[in-house]
Amino acid sequence: MKDFLVRLIRLLWGLFLFALGIAITLNAQIGYAPWDVLNAGLANTLGISIGTASISVGLVIIILTVLLKEKVGLGSLGNMLLIGMLLDIILASQVLPVAGNLLQGISMLVAGLIIIALASYYYIGSGFGAGPRDSLMVAVTRRTGLPVGVCRGAIELAALLAGWWLGGMVGVGTVISAFLTGPIVELIFRLFKFDVTQVQHETLGETFRGLRRSTARG
Repeated sequence: MKDFLVRLIRLLWGLFLFALGIAITLNAQIGYAPWDVLNAGLANTLGISIGTASISVGLVIIILTVLLKEKVGLGSLGNMLLIGMLLDIILASQVLPVAGNLLQGISMLVAGLIIIALASYYYIGSGFGAGPRDSLMVAVTRRTGLPVGVCRGAIELAALLAGWWLGGMVGVGTVISAFLTGPIVELIFRLFKFDVTQVQHETLGETFRGLRRSTARG
């Protein structure tokens, strides 16, 4: 049980950092990352918050992922629900500054990307399953047989185009996010000596069975 609680705290901390990082990149005001372009475009079109849009998109992706026979874990559901909820809370609190010029915008964007990379370290390391978007990437890769980079790029391009069509903010920050996200994540993982391939993710069923065993022993 103690191990489960430690992992759960790690998951929740990672999801909070993820929401914080996204909020900072949004307040940079120089263009959003591809998925945030879609979320913002959907929010503007439907008159909902960007957090609610993120939850809605995540739900659709999880349904697609299940239909494509990929496993869903506690982390997948937490990613879908909590990041959107926390994002709305952080933005509504107005505790974060809003960039007033390009230099400030770039600085905030890079800071946000670094925080998102740290969030990925904590969140993925909890072993509770991949996020909806990562699961979809894996599912498409399995089904098409194409390289994972091609599949990820195609999915994010589709999200970007759909979001741009819906009115999401596309700008220099979008380009920076596309080119820097991968290298920053890799740098953070190397600093923490974190090998993502060694993480054994649990499905929801495995998590609940483990909890029952721990409770029975207690």
